[in-house]
Amino acid sequence: MSGKIIGIFIVITALIAGAALYWLQLYAYYDDVSLNTELRMTNVVTGEPEVVLYENFQGIDADSSPLRFRGCFTTTMSLAMLTETFKTYEQATPLTAPGWFDCFDASQIGAALEAGEAIAFLGERDIQDGVDRVVAIFPDGRGYAWHQLNEKYSE
Repeated sequence: MSGKIIGIFIVITALIAGAALYWLQLYAYYDDVSLNTELRMTNVVTGEPEVVLYENFQGIDADSSPLRFRGCFTTTMSLAMLTETFKTYEQATPLTAPGWFDCFDASQIGAALEAGEAIAFLGERDIQDGVDRVVAIFPDGRGYAWHQLNEKYSE
């Protein structure tokens, strides 16, 4: 009889631990940064980040990792003007976002970048040590931002 009790205790403990781990990974550390984020892109001439025009920004971030930042927005700036003004980013690889942050679809953004349907720009270099902010813009004005490792840590 005591073996059954110990077995049930182990199973219940494992289920609780699994549920807690799942919740911690997907929900616990993320904060809504929609109101306090200033979106910048690096000017091709000065090499300095400049604030860009954007609206409807939705963003999440976490203190637990510099790579957890994701953002979705719209802009009225044309791709032609953006490519003349801001540095492009060659190795842009959007990282997946939690499923509940449904405005950011990393696979769709990555496919559009590969197909040339969107253009990636350097938002800010070394926004944190070894991490760049990347901004991708679609021709219709949809924009997406994320952090990714730069050459300091990616190799």
